[in-house]
Amino acid sequence: MAALACLTTGVALLPLFYLGVRAAQYPAADFLAAVFSERSARLATASLALTAVVTVLCLVIGVGLAVLVTRTTLPGRRSLAVAAALPLAIPSYVAAFGWQSMNHLVSPGTTFEGFFAATVVITSVTYPYVFLPAAAALLRVDPAQEEAARALGRGPVNTFFSVTVRQAAPAITSGGLLCAIYVIADFGAVSILRVDTFTRAVFTSFSMGFDRLGGIALSSVLLVLTMVVLVVEGRFRRTSTRYATVGSGAAAPAMRLSIGRWAAPALILAWGTVLTALAVPGAALAYWAYRGVSTPGSLAEVGGAFMNSLWVAALGGAATTALAIPLAVYIARRPSRLARSLERLAYLAHSLPGVVVGLSVVMLGISVLTGLYQSMWLLVLAYCTLMLPLALGPAVAAALSAPPELEEAARALGKPTLIAYLRITLPLMAPGIGSGFLLVMLTVVKELPATLMLRPTGFDTLATRLWTYTGNESFAAAAPFAVLLVMLAAIPAWLMISRLLKEEK
Repeated sequence: MAALACLTTGVALLPLFYLGVRAAQYPAADFLAAVFSERSARLATASLALTAVVTVLCLVIGVGLAVLVTRTTLPGRRSLAVAAALPLAIPSYVAAFGWQSMNHLVSPGTTFEGFFAATVVITSVTYPYVFLPAAAALLRVDPAQEEAARALGRGPVNTFFSVTVRQAAPAITSGGLLCAIYVIADFGAVSILRVDTFTRAVFTSFSMGFDRLGGIALSSVLLVLTMVVLVVEGRFRRTSTRYATVGSGAAAPAMRLSIGRWAAPALILAWGTVLTALAVPGAALAYWAYRGVSTPGSLAEVGGAFMNSLWVAALGGAATTALAIPLAVYIARRPSRLARSLERLAYLAHSLPGVVVGLSVVMLGISVLTGLYQSMWLLVLAYCTLMLPLALGPAVAAALSAPPELEEAARALGKPTLIAYLRITLPLMAPGIGSGFLLVMLTVVKELPATLMLRPTGFDTLATRLWTYTGNESFAAAAPFAVLLVMLAAIPAWLMISRLLKEEK
């Protein structure tokens, strides 16, 4: 298991190997001068500020909505749960385009860009990364432990924070970490909204080709920022802490807090936040789709891009999830310093711009895997490198809640260790593995930079066609691709929230 975990982490570290090789080609003095330049300091300040603000907002919104949906008597909470998960299907660059175009229609002559605009747009599409795992964790809390706390004299609010929230803490912190990494690596929204962050600067340096040294140096600083985020996150979540229930658990339903007179303000605030995140980009897509004009061959072009997106998302989701399972089991069952280090390292590549990951995989294809160059396999490998944390987070949370005592009992009855894992641990991890698979599929559908660089010749996805038309300011032509992209990404989002609603029953 340790060897498989190291192999999985090695796949995620391919971009670091690329950065190391490229950095060694430059004189040390020039490289250090680029790293410690005034430009790097300015970009670091903007990136860290945007990451901190968006992550805090996502934690507040995501956990707040999860509590309202799973732990209160709020009217219409099931409908709210479905609506709250849907913004996950909207790519950040589609949301940014929607907000910008609606601002132009509502307030001509003004611009919607800058730090505040990026905060609003990115928060509106990333808070589901916290909402979904938090809601799933709150639904799986053992009611018997809450009843025991109440029997010992604790009130409902005290019980909720001291027992319920503590058990959901691994899932909440995992979601918060994903939000932070997403913000650090986001390219589409910050480019459209003209916010100078590391990702935008790195992409410009590499794509224009005039400052390769600057791109390598900025990518290295971006890695350091990610390590800082991981260290901070590690202080809030101890991987060795395990919350598990042996047996089928209590039959009693989960405790729900009655919010009484606060129901109306809670409904207004919750639905106002969710509908704002959905309505603005939705209205923009509807407007441009209405103005769009069909051209000969457009249906075939849209249909082909749709099928390509679905196919590559399924491949990327299956491969990434398969890689994440052994690492998740090792982290949960062997909470050592090595396990924690492997987990942290797996998140590093997720913070890098897709262009850096794409270049590292291109170098691998040219130098080592020459027979796979410009094939679907290299594209899937890039997705595994980029998306591993998305599958790893839910899988680790599921493995932590799977009691190791059951595996020990199976081994005591003569079952080999591998059979015990396959027959006992994996079925218990199935909900988390499924959530990770859907989350990876959802993100692959929306992924842009690496797909642009590594897709085989003639292979177009909804994201690449949308970006091409948007770059040419052909917004009406881009609208059908954007609509289908959101609809396709909504499928895994709907499946994830449907599983939560089924658990709530």
